[in-house]
Amino acid sequence: MRATLTSEFRLVDGLRTHTRRSADPTAPGTPPVVLVHGLAVSHRYLTPLAETLGTSHPVYVPDLPGFGLSAHPGHSYDLRQHVAHLLAWLDAYRMPPVCLVGHSFGAEVAAALAVARPGAVRALVLAGPTSDPTARSRRGLVGRWLVDSLREAPWQAPILVRDVLDARPWRVAATVAHSVRNAVEEDLVRITVPTLVLAGERDPIVPPRWRAQVTRLVPDARLVTVPGAAHNVLTTAPGPVAGAIRDLLVPTLAR
Repeated sequence: MRATLTSEFRLVDGLRTHTRRSADPTAPGTPPVVLVHGLAVSHRYLTPLAETLGTSHPVYVPDLPGFGLSAHPGHSYDLRQHVAHLLAWLDAYRMPPVCLVGHSFGAEVAAALAVARPGAVRALVLAGPTSDPTARSRRGLVGRWLVDSLREAPWQAPILVRDVLDARPWRVAATVAHSVRNAVEEDLVRITVPTLVLAGERDPIVPPRWRAQVTRLVPDARLVTVPGAAHNVLTTAPGPVAGAIRDLLVPTLAR
């Protein structure tokens, strides 16, 4: 069974912001899950996970400024600006503490937000978190993405091309620069909520050594590796990913 998703727009910090969301389930106390996309994409590639997880939790997938169906400002937001906008988005929706799921560059945004306002985050998922210090340059990161493109399911290509064209290549390139300038380790060691580090087994952007290092740096973290998946594990393996997120949230519901 899959949840039905709908789109809505709200003015957030002066910017018309698009959110793809599921209906709220009837179970009281079920924590909402917020999915934060990566640097060249949008809500679209997260749809399989949102539809799967939306059967048990309210799921929200906002498009960050300049991406997807949200308004496109004339400059590229850096990481801290994305964090500020996402915090304003949480306020606009009057969210209780959420399970924040960030993928790739979105994991950097999610980690920084969890440090900036820990009370807003009930649990954290860092999926395919960038960026590995051994490839923390434009050339290193793009090189690994090219390798990953050979390992991804071909049916994703039209979705990803549409997202890049929507965002504009210059914005994608600028966001790559923001990512490689961010020392994510400084945020990881300050996270105070239960955290799941999640990666595809065949992800060259987040190799085993880096995903293990991320897990060690976060004080309360565990690692889940999804067999056979590459970097876009949230898209290609929504069932196992949703199961891992639900397992993470079970102990937090008892608190």
